[in-house]
Amino acid sequence: MQQIDPRHRELLSKIALFESLTDEDLDNLTLRLEEVVYEEGAAVFKQGEEGSSLFIIEEGAVEIAYGEGIGKVVLATLFNGQYFGELSLFDGSPRSATATALKHSELIRLDRADLVDFVNKNPAAALRIIAEMGERLRQTNELMSRRVSRDVLEEEEEALTFGQRIADRVARFGGSWPFIGLFSLVMFVWMGINIIRVANFDPYPFILLNLALSTIAAIQAPIIMMSQNRQATKDKLLAENDYKVNLKAEIEIEALLRGQAEILARLSLLERGATRKNHEVLSS
Repeated sequence: MQQIDPRHRELLSKIALFESLTDEDLDNLTLRLEEVVYEEGAAVFKQGEEGSSLFIIEEGAVEIAYGEGIGKVVLATLFNGQYFGELSLFDGSPRSATATALKHSELIRLDRADLVDFVNKNPAAALRIIAEMGERLRQTNELMSRRVSRDVLEEEEEALTFGQRIADRVARFGGSWPFIGLFSLVMFVWMGINIIRVANFDPYPFILLNLALSTIAAIQAPIIMMSQNRQATKDKLLAENDYKVNLKAEIEIEALLRGQAEILARLSLLERGATRKNHEVLSS
């Protein structure tokens, strides 16, 4: 008789989908688990591949990421005792993300064919699994209703140094009509005083005024560039935050739709099983 690995049984019992299973159900399902090993950098599965297995990490670490290259977003890093790929057990749809071993990892795999066979032989266990799926679906709905975006501009403002705040104020005032009006007034007053000889500290061609203007321009230019660079950083943070929010919304909506499809598929399976049993009872 095949022996049950207590470590595998314990890991399986901690998965939300199987928490409500009886000890006998857990024993039967544990016997269907298979050990697999992945070396560092090896892909457990890739985004877009057909899904057919759930994985539990016995030893090691696995990175779950969406996309590739510059657009790659790390969704989670999983360690001992955590699991992934559970949706494919029910619908067999393509993987929505890529799973990669970050180091030598020993995983436990449960294939979809084994779970289907287990459910067919244990209708009561199927009902308990569906109950857990319903709870997870409610949790997903709650998560979808939460505010997931961040006010990156407020976070950026809180991290500003005193010099950066001064640069922003100078750049803001230097690009306004009050500054243009004030500066024009000072120039006209300066030139008027020297032209009508009220004072003669800077006679025509106003060399001292030119020096003052050149000095102001030399100081103002780098201050404005500092502010523009910070504005570019803000724009980048906003774009990155929008991308992450949209990506999370897309993934969660996809998970929500899959969860609904899984529940409907399981209910349909149970209805067919109940109908078959009723026919058998009537026939006998």
